[in-house]
Amino acid sequence: MRSRRFLIPVSVFLVVALGVGLYLFQPWRLLTVRETHDALLVPPAPVSTSTSAVAETSAESPVETAKEVAMGQWRSLEHATTGKASLISLPGGAHSVQFASLDTSDGPDLYVYLSPHPSSSPEKKFGEGFTSLGKLKGNRGDQVYEIPAGVDVSTIRSVVIWCQRFSAGFAVAPLEQA
Repeated sequence: MRSRRFLIPVSVFLVVALGVGLYLFQPWRLLTVRETHDALLVPPAPVSTSTSAVAETSAESPVETAKEVAMGQWRSLEHATTGKASLISLPGGAHSVQFASLDTSDGPDLYVYLSPHPSSSPEKKFGEGFTSLGKLKGNRGDQVYEIPAGVDVSTIRSVVIWCQRFSAGFAVAPLEQA
């Protein structure tokens, strides 16, 4: 009888602890894939096998198009991450960030942050002074995030994939303008 009095509360505690742990850590997310296929604003440059370039001239005025003004490769922090991040200048003065061929782990609470800190900063710095662009759309593929009007893009030094639940960076890429 005594062992039952002890066994029931311990069992209830273990079941509750397991439930809370599963809710917080969501370990199955390490095995899931959420692919995104946004149309990139500036497609990756094709690899050219030719060494000569042909210049085209036109009498018409040039049409304003989206332009890559800064880019960088992902540096893994807590999770292995590859791909390219770019800061894109849009016609009319707006800006966006795009990720080409992103590949990282899925996570329970991932967000995209613009950071005033260089990509070489310690991980915890990326959780300070950031601008959030919202939830990460997917852990693989191409994606585009609009930068809200009023954000001073000259202060952006990097873009970060950040897990809010655990205050941890998955990856960071430099976006310093030349």
